[in-house]
Order: sequence, then structure tokens, then C-alpha cells
Amino acid sequence: MNILVTGGAGFIGSHTVDMLLVKGHKVRILDNLQKPVHLKGKPGYIPEKAEFILGDVRDKAALEKAMQGVDAIYHFAAYQDYLPDFSTYFHVNSVSTALIYEIIVEKNLPVQKVIVASSQAVSGEGLYRCEEHGELIPDIRLEEQLSKGDWEHHCPYCGKYMNYMPTPETRINPQNQYAMSKHSQEIIAVNLGKRYGIPSVALRYSIVQGPRQSFYNAYSGAMRIFNLHLYFDRQPTVYEDGMQIRDYINYRDVVDANLMVLENDKADYQSFNVGGGRAYTVIDFYNRVQKVIGKHIDPVIAKYYRYGDTRHIFSDISKLKSLGWEPKIPIEESIDEYREYLESQTDIDDILEYAEKTMMKKGVVRAVK
Repeated sequence: MNILVTGGAGFIGSHTVDMLLVKGHKVRILDNLQKPVHLKGKPGYIPEKAEFILGDVRDKAALEKAMQGVDAIYHFAAYQDYLPDFSTYFHVNSVSTALIYEIIVEKNLPVQKVIVASSQAVSGEGLYRCEEHGELIPDIRLEEQLSKGDWEHHCPYCGKYMNYMPTPETRINPQNQYAMSKHSQEIIAVNLGKRYGIPSVALRYSIVQGPRQSFYNAYSGAMRIFNLHLYFDRQPTVYEDGMQIRDYINYRDVVDANLMVLENDKADYQSFNVGGGRAYTVIDFYNRVQKVIGKHIDPVIAKYYRYGDTRHIFSDISKLKSLGWEPKIPIEESIDEYREYLESQTDIDDILEYAEKTMMKKGVVRAVK
């Protein structure tokens, strides 16, 4: 097949490109090499066998050119950050997805499948259970609660603490700008796909980990933050109390899911959770990072929080597993792969202090009163 990968110079996109080439497909990449993710320009790992087009997915002419002659599209290009530039999330994520379908329909392109990269964030705070009132989907925790160091979700009816549960695809409650833009992408892809007979799939990735994650994107998560702090012998900040539940998955398991839904018609017109299948607390994850790296630095705990973060989120992956996929890579292997990747770099700047100050200035990171 001839396959277009938007955002193919990025983390998940580039690894998917590699495997598509291994499988014998012809691959074209459309990427604008947006800073700060691609602070150093075009990455050296982009294979020569893949055609590369420098362009923005919001540019209809550039996107239309990139879509000529392709049989399938992976849409990974996205805007990810914590900063409150709300319109950019929708301009990049939502508009580009709508443009893909607009061009297919306008030009009657014979695209056989579109696969959109969504996010676990679409589930918002996820599914909880109150012993008295049953299953509930809570809204975002607000400043009044978090500023007091009260981290857990309370039942809105009785006020008691609730217990988190694995969250299936049917539970949707996006709470921040990134999550809402990703949900809109899913709606555009699945609904327009059905309407115009364009097989489409949305994959809701949990926290994906591995080499090629940008060192310069504040959004890129705990693996980047903890490894960079240990690399520079600095004390990391663990937000809230470190007992937040998270769901991590290796990039190779994600690539396997990406290729499976390309080839499996049973996935068409659906959204799927793509997670690691095991829950970890943030502090447990940091302890595992320290053990694999062989370095110990006590973190700062319970003094700061990142406004808009979920308390606990753990994806139910049974739906995707029913199609024959399952995660295979243990978390320690993900950590070791990222450690090797970090240590192989020769020009890593210490941007941690800048990133932290920027998020505080923007009101993303806040102190407990």
C-alpha cells in the first residue's frame, strides 16, 4: 500500500513509519517539524526510503498534495502541551482532521482507511465507583479543592471518597483543551467515515514511552521528566502526593496496534483504548526509573500540582484485545530503552528549569496553600 503518515517525524509516527517500511509498504511523511518538539530540525532517524514533505496539516494545498495516490492515512500530527493557548489545539488537531475528509470527498480519492491518533485524555477523569451511589464519571478537580491538598475525587452526592475503575471506551468526559480537541477528532473521523464510506479508526493511546520522545516538549510525560532530572542530577518534583494512578505502554506495543487496525476490517468505525494493561502510581514509576538507571534522588512531593491533571486514569483495553492484540513489553524495558536513548545523545540542553518556570508563570503548575 501507499501510506501517508502525518507527523511522521514525531515519536509514535516515526516508529510506525519504520514498521510500515519493514512490512513492504511505500510511505510518505508530512511534517512541519514544529518547535519545540523538533528543536534541532529534521531528525536523523527519518529513513531515506520514506518520502518526506515539509508542510503543515492545516495547509489544505500541502495536505492535498501529500494525499495524492495514497491508499491509507495515519494522522499523527497534533498539538500537545499544557499551555492555555486553547485555539491552537482545535486549529491543529480538529481542523486538520476535517481537512483530510474534506479532501477525500472533494477529490473522490480512493483512500481505503484513515487511522487517527487519539488519546486516553478523552476519558477525562475516568470511571469511579461510590460505595453508596455506584458508578460515576467525575468532572475536573477545581482550584478550591486542589489548593488545599485534597487530591481524591469525592462523590457529588454524599461527599465520600470514590475508588477509580478501569475506564472503557464508552466513558467519555474530556476536561481539558487537548482532550476536547482529540474527542472532536474522533467524532470527525468515525462519523464522517461512516457517512462517506471511508473506513476509519481512532486509537486512544495511554502514556506511550520509548526512544525519540522529544526532550523539549513539556507534555511528553513522566519518562522524560524523571530521566532528565536524574541525568542532570536534579531533584524532580512529583505533583500532588505521587499516588496518582497512571497507565504506561511501550511504543512497540502501540505500533503493533497501529498496524493491526490497518489490516483488520473489524476495527472500522470504532475507537479503541491502547494501554499497557497495568496500573502504576507515579511514585512507583519513579522508583522503577531510579532502579533501572541505578541512581537515587529523593523527589519533592506534595508541594505542587499541575492544574488540569487527572487524579487516576487506567484504560480498559479488553475491546482491542478481543481483536487479537495485547501489550507485551514490560515497563522496565521501556525505561531501559529510554535511558539508552538519552545517554546516546550528545547535545541535550538542560531545559528543565525553563519549562518549570514557564508552566508556573502560565498558571499550569501551582503551589499548595
